[in-house]
Amino acid sequence: MARNPSRGGDATSRRSLSDLRLVWHHARAYPIQISLACIALLVAAAATLAIPSGFQRVIDKGFIANGGDVAPYFHYLLMIVAVLALATAARFYFVSWLGERVIADVRIAVQANLLTLAPRFFEENRPSEIASRLTADTAIIEQIIGSTVSIALRNLVMGVGGVIYLFALAPKLAAMLVVGIPVVVVPLILLGRRVRHLSQETQTRIAAVGTIATEMLGAMKIVQAFGQEPREAARFAGAAEEAFATARRRIRFRAVLTAIVIAIIFGSITLVMWQGAVDVASGRLSGGSIAAFVITGGLVAGAFGALTEVYGDLLRGAGAAARLGELLAAHAEIRAPAAPVALPAAGAGRLAFEDVTFRYPTRPDVSALENFSLTVEPGEMLAVVGPSGAGKSTLFQLAQRFYDPEAGRLTLDGVALPDADPAAIRARIAIVPQETVIFAASARDNLRYGRWAATDDELWAAAAAANAVDFLRALPEGLDTYLGEGGARLSGGQRQRIAIARAILRDAPLLLLDEATSALDAESERLVQRALESLMQGRTTMVIAHRLATVRAADRIIVMDHGRIVEQGRHDTLIAQGGLYARLARLQFEGLAA
Repeated sequence: MARNPSRGGDATSRRSLSDLRLVWHHARAYPIQISLACIALLVAAAATLAIPSGFQRVIDKGFIANGGDVAPYFHYLLMIVAVLALATAARFYFVSWLGERVIADVRIAVQANLLTLAPRFFEENRPSEIASRLTADTAIIEQIIGSTVSIALRNLVMGVGGVIYLFALAPKLAAMLVVGIPVVVVPLILLGRRVRHLSQETQTRIAAVGTIATEMLGAMKIVQAFGQEPREAARFAGAAEEAFATARRRIRFRAVLTAIVIAIIFGSITLVMWQGAVDVASGRLSGGSIAAFVITGGLVAGAFGALTEVYGDLLRGAGAAARLGELLAAHAEIRAPAAPVALPAAGAGRLAFEDVTFRYPTRPDVSALENFSLTVEPGEMLAVVGPSGAGKSTLFQLAQRFYDPEAGRLTLDGVALPDADPAAIRARIAIVPQETVIFAASARDNLRYGRWAATDDELWAAAAAANAVDFLRALPEGLDTYLGEGGARLSGGQRQRIAIARAILRDAPLLLLDEATSALDAESERLVQRALESLMQGRTTMVIAHRLATVRAADRIIVMDHGRIVEQGRHDTLIAQGGLYARLARLQFEGLAA
């Protein structure tokens, strides 16, 4: 299970480049592109290192040996430049392609795994923080693959190749230059650890900024309705300033690290060139050789200097890969058994709770259900009422097997839910939730979420049954109209009627209604109630009712309190008993009368 970001400080400090194994795991699926990118990289590095040799030829053979006839040697240089240009273009294409392809694969893999996880995971890990990992962290990895790794490998090849060439040109000068390498490595290691920690902290701060922004934008109407714009602006600014402060510390350390390394490298080169000038003056070294040595030394210095900057980026990529790896490593607690038991072909919708005890993972001290037993017979309309927190919605959560009970068992048509495939269980259930979910898509796609293969005629028939035809036809583009984020272009009642039409299309034997008419006006409620009555014919129906007037016609009403059934019967019987149901009814009906 992915860690809670608020508790991840210790974990981030221990991360290293080994976390990039996730990237390699996905990249190795494309060996041809990797091979072509490596070939292009090697050719480009070799061409770059060949440029100093070209200048050596121009000086030693063109100016000195051939009396100024330098044309053939400049032709040689131009050929090197042409090879360098083509190889660099090829390297850029294949490396960038790999970066985009691998990130697409990682995003797809993470999203596919997230779709298998139970609600518990999303209760313990904020969805906005998960979304940040899918966007900000994958963008970092994309930069690492498409740019940083390529630069690191190119500079490593150029640095090593350049050192070899320096020894071939002037062994004594090259040895003097290499002596300075340990002096460079020590500060790189010491300061690099601090840079790594600050890089991880920066990513966490950025994720927090994204979380606040997502939350604020999703609740903009509430923010403005309560006049909390200044507070939200201050909260966001505080998070942004914390992210900036962390980034500033990281930049400062990287700047110091870069300054130290470059000062040491170029200081060493200056001292070596001094000695080289003495050797040229004494005739121990040719002018072309010292020119080639200077150019190559500059390339080597630049290569190793760039590696110091690349190291920090690689550590950032390693942290991002580790955070995504946590999402990939999360395992679904609710999954199909190795050999699932098939549900009966003719689903009757018989649902049974047998001595069930359940606590939500986020509230382990409170029993949502306690030794709860209930059987909903095929074709029965069962209403579930009770005060808030009585456990009504928990029945729906368990029936869809979003959770498993701690004790007891549930069966659907005689099959224990853990023995069946969760997808097969949910295929037998249609639900209208109290909080309607409308996707940022067309009206057509939102309707056919109930049954994706439904035809337009079937969509309109379901819409008619849910009293949704008039407003759907009035939309600018009919069923093709984009409904906006969360159905922003619809009213609450319209959104709920789409949810009802979606359940009608599902055509499942077990129907779960969580106050399905709560957001409708009186006229729409009357029409939709008729549609629901027709829909419930021949189906097992469970209705969570907050307004008791909607369940008078139920075959049976159960009254829940503190996770137990305290009363059950028909409306008139329960009223006559004078218990909790009668008290709830009196409060509601007296409130309406008032």
